[in-house]
Amino acid sequence: MSKKLPPLGRGLDTIMGGSNAQYSTPAAQQIVAVREIPLTQIEVNPFQPRTEFSEEELQELADSIGKIGIIQPITVRSIEGGRYQIISGERRFRASKRAGLTSIPAYVRETDDQGMVEMALVENIQRSDLNAIEIALSFQRLLEECHLSQEELSPRVGKNRATISNYMRLLKLPAEVQLNIRTRTISMGHAKAILGLEDQELQLQLMHRILDEGLSVRKSEELVRELTQEQDAEKNTEVAASSDAKDDAAALQGLGYIEEMQTSLEKRYGWGVKVNGNEKGSGKIVLSFRTEGERKELMRKLLQEE
Repeated sequence: MSKKLPPLGRGLDTIMGGSNAQYSTPAAQQIVAVREIPLTQIEVNPFQPRTEFSEEELQELADSIGKIGIIQPITVRSIEGGRYQIISGERRFRASKRAGLTSIPAYVRETDDQGMVEMALVENIQRSDLNAIEIALSFQRLLEECHLSQEELSPRVGKNRATISNYMRLLKLPAEVQLNIRTRTISMGHAKAILGLEDQELQLQLMHRILDEGLSVRKSEELVRELTQEQDAEKNTEVAASSDAKDDAAALQGLGYIEEMQTSLEKRYGWGVKVNGNEKGSGKIVLSFRTEGERKELMRKLLQEE
């Protein structure tokens, strides 16, 4: 049975942080009270959807934590050996270590790997600083690892199916294009324009033009329309040429009977045979003679046929 995630419209505090919140999947249980946990007993999330942490932003957060402390507790789960694993808040955890803290406030959940994957992915999807590829990968993991369809996923992440599909399509782009989306060198709008081309070589060419010429999203879309129209025109020309070739081949095949008839009749009646015809099957046979003797011989052969 598919795992059921609560609608995100209720707010992340309801899902992740409220002390009375209840996560709806069987894999995750009610959060207990906030605990102060030594940083040395905490491990990072092996299922972390977020793959990039800005060093500059981490240092800014560390400076803030050093001055005013942790405002929002992280969320962890307990694992063997009296240790804990981060579900959400790895950035705060890293910054706290930089700030020189020895412990951090945390909500503790009792959950298995499946529940941890779900909570970490859902929490990360809502972050404004995730790049489009990280969001797409999070959607993919929710669909595959949590056994959800796009229809089931849509209301739970607050995105319509078209938006989810658009993000998922990004994962079909060439690796070089995906890298530039990750680094935000090209925008989501540019990525959608590039997706308008089916050929990966053309996708890469368009990406390089966007980078080299600083093309806007609108200009990129115009180029895609032009390229698509050119491709359609080429395809139509190829189809027409192929059709003409087939017609010519059929015509030649249809007229093949003329040569066969003429060869056969020449063997029987001599040189003076001419067969004319067309591809529709109609035509005429002309029997010629040059002398009185040839005429008599031709008549003799014809009368023998009766």
